[in-house]
Amino acid sequence: MYYVKNQYIKLGKLDINIDLFDFVKNEVVPKTNIDNDSFWNSFEKIVSEFAPINKELLKERNELQEKIDAWHIENRIRKYDSIAYKNFLKSIDYLVEEPDDFEIKTENIDTEISYVAGPQLVVPLDNARYVLNAANARWGSLYDAMYSTNTITEANGCKKIKKYNPIRGDRVIIRSRNFLDRHFALERDTHKHITQYFVRNNELVVRMGDGSETTLLKPQQFIGYTGKVDCPDTVLLCHHGLHAEIRFGKGYYIGHSDHANIYDIHIESAITTIMDCEDSVASVDVEDKLKVYKNWLGLMKGTLVETVIKEDETIKRSLKSDRHYIGVNQEKINMHGRSLMLVRNVGMHLETDAVLMDGQPIPETILDLMVTVLSAKHDLSSNSKYRNSRTGSIYIVKPKMHGPKEVALANELFERTEDELDLPRNTLKMGIMDEERRTSVNLKACIYAAKERLFFINTGFLDRTGDDIHTNMEAGAIIPKEELKKAKWLLAYEDSNVKIGLRCGLKGCAQIGKGMWAMPDEMNSMMKTKIQHLKAGASTSWVPSPIAATLHAIHYHRLNIKSRQDALIKAQDVPVDDILTIPLIGSDRKLTASDIRHELENNAQGILGYVSRWVGQGIGCSKVPDINDIALMEDCATLRISSQHIVNWLNHNIITEEEVYSVMERMAVIVDRQNRDDDNYEPMANNFSASISFQAAIDLVFDGRKQPNGYTEFILYKRRREMKRFYNSLNQNAAIA
Repeated sequence: MYYVKNQYIKLGKLDINIDLFDFVKNEVVPKTNIDNDSFWNSFEKIVSEFAPINKELLKERNELQEKIDAWHIENRIRKYDSIAYKNFLKSIDYLVEEPDDFEIKTENIDTEISYVAGPQLVVPLDNARYVLNAANARWGSLYDAMYSTNTITEANGCKKIKKYNPIRGDRVIIRSRNFLDRHFALERDTHKHITQYFVRNNELVVRMGDGSETTLLKPQQFIGYTGKVDCPDTVLLCHHGLHAEIRFGKGYYIGHSDHANIYDIHIESAITTIMDCEDSVASVDVEDKLKVYKNWLGLMKGTLVETVIKEDETIKRSLKSDRHYIGVNQEKINMHGRSLMLVRNVGMHLETDAVLMDGQPIPETILDLMVTVLSAKHDLSSNSKYRNSRTGSIYIVKPKMHGPKEVALANELFERTEDELDLPRNTLKMGIMDEERRTSVNLKACIYAAKERLFFINTGFLDRTGDDIHTNMEAGAIIPKEELKKAKWLLAYEDSNVKIGLRCGLKGCAQIGKGMWAMPDEMNSMMKTKIQHLKAGASTSWVPSPIAATLHAIHYHRLNIKSRQDALIKAQDVPVDDILTIPLIGSDRKLTASDIRHELENNAQGILGYVSRWVGQGIGCSKVPDINDIALMEDCATLRISSQHIVNWLNHNIITEEEVYSVMERMAVIVDRQNRDDDNYEPMANNFSASISFQAAIDLVFDGRKQPNGYTEFILYKRRREMKRFYNSLNQNAAIA
């Protein structure tokens, strides 16, 4: 039995927010074979068992940090001794013994993870429009991606204008034909000279302008078609496990007068997407959290719909259906129409008052796990309009775990969740984000702790750098942020992550990922540089948009990841000493006043630009203009590194508090200007002391030293809640008036 008190449902030891309770009861539970009372009884048992362990491990983080701080303070005046430092870390169990060689034993993995290498999107789960765009980004138009981005220069008559530019369109066609020639070569001649594609004797045949015919150099690349054999509507090809679909017809603009009647080429793009409950969302209360959970449930049921008004036209967006073709032997072929969806829960350091246990907030990660898994049962139970996982797996990305003990706790929590929600063992697959220093230096042990359910490891430069700065806060002043991208520890960390993953058997079984391209408008630069992630051995890499995914997919045609990984398996190990190298400003280096001012302004502007939207508008991830007005994709990880870097320089007297306040005020004026066209933006410079967003930015710096592991969420949550109370008060007063 339960009763209602102060917007909470009292059930056993739990106080459950009534809106959350109703959502689970009426929308999540039905057709899962789990009744509502059983779910909450299971939830109470799991929280009772795991919340105390969670608390102890967080306490251990703080204790280790205190010991590291003390060691650095004691040894600061001496010459840095890397051997003594490593021995010290071993003595406090920060560094643990590596397990013997092993290979992961994960089973029932979808091919998007085990076999196909390709781009990965990360999208805030509180924004239904973004979520649907990402889920539907499995296929992307190569024509649109090239025409709309700076991958094609605006010189020589190719400028983007309001109307269609046929010269630019012709350049797109040339680039696309080059793509076909490079990856789907003909036995002779070129795709540029084809006037007709057709199917004869279960083979793709092409006819040239002079009437001659030829076939693909590798006939097995032809997978299927739609329409008639002598005049297909589409032709499906495959290379490196990725598919390309040539579309025939008149089209609208590009390809309207194409001599082969090609009006577009669609290629597989975002093979997987992380639906994010964490760094890219601003979810501070039940109202926010229910947006996240409802969108995930809608994805798992296949029912999510978003109405968008665009130029006075109402558009309903929903999940795209699968694609169907006739195979070379006339068999039916079904191709996935949507990206394989993973879900990222919040880290174990956060608490939520959406559910109270004995009157106290509970670990938010447990609530995320239980609700997202129960929602995903609709996919596994065939209650969904579409299937997400064809192998019966639920893919959960775990962020911000510090070392193998915390991974082991997550593994036990997954086991208990499977038992309580009536799921076979290892249905829940775990992705380990290698973004905390204690995980990086113990990665093999971390993988071992989840070896039967691991599906993913990746590197994340920003969070990893933020943690590195905070961990080594007392060692000395850290080098400027731009230099950190080339620091010895970072290069070693990126390299080691891949090599350890490969040695632990991830090739052909799990993803090895790399971090985000942060400049969504700079696609030409992305195409020149992001192939380095593939050369490093990554089978997936993050991109900021569906169009970026389509362009980045070209890289996976250019480079054979499996061959690259085979070569890297034989490469030398990376010494942990290299990862432990502390990126300090040398005693022989003197920063100029200009260097210091530039670094401080850059960090301050980045903090204010992000916080003003997070706190002011509840936007967790967006394009934020930097100090040079270049749009960057930013989230909490970006904020962590910027705030900790200022804290470090304050701590070592490179800058003063007065300088920080002065720069913050000057940068707030710039950020206000950058957002002047946003009607929902709340200016900061009008009244610094009254601006909740500005005060949040100040808190992140002057209270940043004592934030556990340098995390920003504690301050952001507090200030965002304050902002929401302020808005609610204004609305109530307006209603009374």
